Amino acid sequence: MRIAVTGSTGQLGRAVTAAARADGHEVLGLARTEAEPCDLTDRSTVDTRLRAWAPDLVVHAAGWTDVDGCERDPGTAQVLNVAVTVLVADAARRAGAHLVYVSTNHVFDGEADRPAQETDPTSARSAYGRSKRDGELVAGDLATVVRTAWLVSRQRPNLVAAILDAASRPGPLRFVTDEIAQPTLVDDLAPVLLRLGTERRSGTWHAVNEGPSSAHELAREVLVAAGDDPRRVQPITAADLPERVAPRPRNGVLDTRHLREDGGGGLPHHRDQLRALVEDLRSR
Repeated sequence: MRIAVTGSTGQLGRAVTAAARADGHEVLGLARTEAEPCDLTDRSTVDTRLRAWAPDLVVHAAGWTDVDGCERDPGTAQVLNVAVTVLVADAARRAGAHLVYVSTNHVFDGEADRPAQETDPTSARSAYGRSKRDGELVAGDLATVVRTAWLVSRQRPNLVAAILDAASRPGPLRFVTDEIAQPTLVDDLAPVLLRLGTERRSGTWHAVNEGPSSAHELAREVLVAAGDDPRRVQPITAADLPERVAPRPRNGVLDTRHLREDGGGGLPHHRDQLRALVEDLRSR
């Protein structure tokens, strides 16, 4: 199968590219930093590249994920997360390719006391969340929309890397206790995106590693995996971070029952690969 991956040099795009090639697929990477750069904001470029290569599947992993950056510049967020999705979706449709659109738990306000289900109404509180919600809509009814959260990988920056960087300096570490989600390893997520995409499983899916956690809890897990003292991690609340400009979901946990029961199986617990991830990041 021929698979095009947007954002192919980002942490998720790299994982999708590697997983697709490991499965024997041909892959076209579309990103500004590829050997043959691609400007995803240019309709003619996107359409020409996809039509010439004729992919069977397009995994749209590109997007602006800087939550506070989007809040400061919502216009650019709409361009990079919505207008680009329109161009990619239109080009994929003309090429006869199925589209996988990667979304986020930020499409929900996070005020519910239970995990969010795919059928729950969206209620984004931030410019980032609204732009990703709008991206879901313009991806089209036939697309596969996959919401995920707190992506971590062997590629910096990400939350686990930030925890390790903080731990490398003397003194206590302070991480938030009153926001929870599921840390998700891109190496676990990528095969799910490919499975749903190659099977053309349209609709909305939640795909995250099992094991809800706060950043505080995750930091303690990371320090244990690194052989450090988890008592160094001190609790703070989101209100203690005045430099943040965008609200985050208080409860960003996603219900994965649909994926586990109807989508071929869910992702493992995030702790399953955490020690290997920590060791890899520490060696870089």
